[in-house]
Amino acid sequence: MSSMTSQAQEQEHEQVSMKFVTLVSIVAALGGLLFGFDTAVVSGAIGFMQTRFDLNEVEVGWAVSSLIIGCIVGAAASGVLSDRFGRKKVLIAAALLFIIGSIGSAIPDTFTGYVIARMIGGLGIGITSTLCPLYNAEIAPARYRGRLVALNQFATVTGIFLVYFVNSGIAGYGDDAWDIAMGWRWMFGVGAIPGLLFLILLFFVPESPRWLIKQGRPVEALPILLKIHGETLARQEVLDIKASFQQESGSLRQLFKPGLRMALIAGVVLAVLQQVTGINAVMYYAPEIFKATGAGTNASLVQTILVGLINFLFTILALWLIDKVGRKALLLAGSSLMALSLFVIGAAFHTGHTSGPIILIFILLYVASFAVSLGPVVWVILSEIFPNRIRGKATAIASMALWMADYIVSQSFPPMLNTAGPAMTFWIFGIMSLITFAFTWRVVPETKGRSLEEIESLWSSSPSSAANPDQTQEAGYPAPDSPAVWVNGK
Repeated sequence: MSSMTSQAQEQEHEQVSMKFVTLVSIVAALGGLLFGFDTAVVSGAIGFMQTRFDLNEVEVGWAVSSLIIGCIVGAAASGVLSDRFGRKKVLIAAALLFIIGSIGSAIPDTFTGYVIARMIGGLGIGITSTLCPLYNAEIAPARYRGRLVALNQFATVTGIFLVYFVNSGIAGYGDDAWDIAMGWRWMFGVGAIPGLLFLILLFFVPESPRWLIKQGRPVEALPILLKIHGETLARQEVLDIKASFQQESGSLRQLFKPGLRMALIAGVVLAVLQQVTGINAVMYYAPEIFKATGAGTNASLVQTILVGLINFLFTILALWLIDKVGRKALLLAGSSLMALSLFVIGAAFHTGHTSGPIILIFILLYVASFAVSLGPVVWVILSEIFPNRIRGKATAIASMALWMADYIVSQSFPPMLNTAGPAMTFWIFGIMSLITFAFTWRVVPETKGRSLEEIESLWSSSPSSAANPDQTQEAGYPAPDSPAVWVNGK
């Protein structure tokens, strides 16, 4: 009887804790909504801005990629700032920067003023893109961490999907002259609304318990962990987190030690590959790509909304699969289908068969493949693979590399289309997708179902693991110094 009561209490606590963790994670993932909204809003505005400011091809690329300069700086600073001031306070600052950037992008009369405002907004996006998945990973139970961290990517694609409707609605409100004079301004200005919502909700979420323990404040962390795990597991979690900090120096030099060096390589390379496979070139310039196939302005905007819908639906599928199938399997399946789609798109442009639905069909397949794999999985892995004490700084390095790759792709895409042509451009992205498949197969480990401390033990040798190398193997994990962890990706 008592065992049945105990079991019922455990089930009731799991329901309560998951409700708490899910609500907190959704609030943090709203940063992803800002990320998606602000990066994609320019796709509907760029054509009108090109006419308004008389932009050449390089300036068109700069209008899109200037945001990313701010993102690079924001991502680079996020680690140091969040390690010093806490995840929550830095996210609040990021929300303020986003609001300022959204309003500032809507009001300038000069192209330079627009660029400055976009960079300010980019600071906020760079910070949230790094800290929101990191915060979710630090507060989520291992069993559900994949889908809760992937909520950030779901929010991102929701923002992208939403902005396509916003852009289409605003563009249809007036004629071309109104769109050139005012329409694009409203597209940017509307972004202040989700930014304000994010700012308000952040005041109701707790600080990361792992950050609190790092600051020597376990008494403040314990009530948060109690809500997540229950008393027994929460107290054990505090001990595990404190032990992991005692084994780490907190210096970035730690990342260049054997074993952990591979964690850094895996994180940075995956971050770069997520971008150089071309996803944001498609998202930022989708209307222009469809216009190149002969679609009119209205038709290209409708097709772009369809792209956003597919991105949205398949990200929902990823939330269901990521903790069932695993991170690595999704990366392998997604990157192979992306490569296939990109090579077909390139061949269609090369042969001139662009008037039918083939371009649209394979762009949709490409976006679906990305949405179920590289889109959410890379952010999940980046939030998991680094040690507790330097997770903020290490994630910031990988995130900065991601944004630098995004900048290069978005800045170079218009000139590449003009010089190399669309066929060669999409073939290059296809080759990058094949490289992603090979790198994942050979290097990336599976992290499904493991706590952050267990993942850390895969490559971080400690006195206890060195003394008892069989412990991790008995639990189903390779020994920390086992080459199989990285060479075979098991």
